[in-house]
Amino acid sequence: MGPNGEQVGIVSIHDALKLAQEADLDLVEVAATARPPVCKLMDYGKFKYESAMKAREARKNQAHTIIKEIKLRPKIDPHDYETKKGHVVRFLKAGDKVKVTIMFRGREQSRPELGFRLLQRLADDVQELGFVESHAKQDGRNMIMVIGPHKKKAEAKAEKAAAKAQRGGEEPSAEESSEQEASIQEA
Repeated sequence: MGPNGEQVGIVSIHDALKLAQEADLDLVEVAATARPPVCKLMDYGKFKYESAMKAREARKNQAHTIIKEIKLRPKIDPHDYETKKGHVVRFLKAGDKVKVTIMFRGREQSRPELGFRLLQRLADDVQELGFVESHAKQDGRNMIMVIGPHKKKAEAKAEKAAAKAQRGGEEPSAEESSEQEASIQEA
């Protein structure tokens, strides 16, 4: 293939190298397994740079899944449970997976059904935001369950940015309104 993508045809290696030298380009083998091998005239340094830029852009736009962990005890106070549930809700809204661990101590180990019921209750409470990815499993002194979000990380970021842009256009923030009130009082 020529420098502009046109077909040159079957050419000997010496002629192809001569064409590349005249055009001040590199002769790059594109398909080595084809018979005859397919080569292309191109600026190889520029090609490598552009492919590296595409790869970097793809990595930047890629969402990294993070697993957040919440630890509970079987005999948790209702208010503490609501606080921990709030954390799980926040993590799921952000598009992160949540690993819920229930730690058993002493005699609590003989009552794993308490931990199982607590995990089921939590899964039911956050059902609209996430789904149970791996069900409750006893692992020594701990019982573990993983909850995955319904929304992907990229969707959650886009939604958060849209909400922030919408708030920015509506009203001034609390700091701006207090500064405006202070300037009115001084005058």
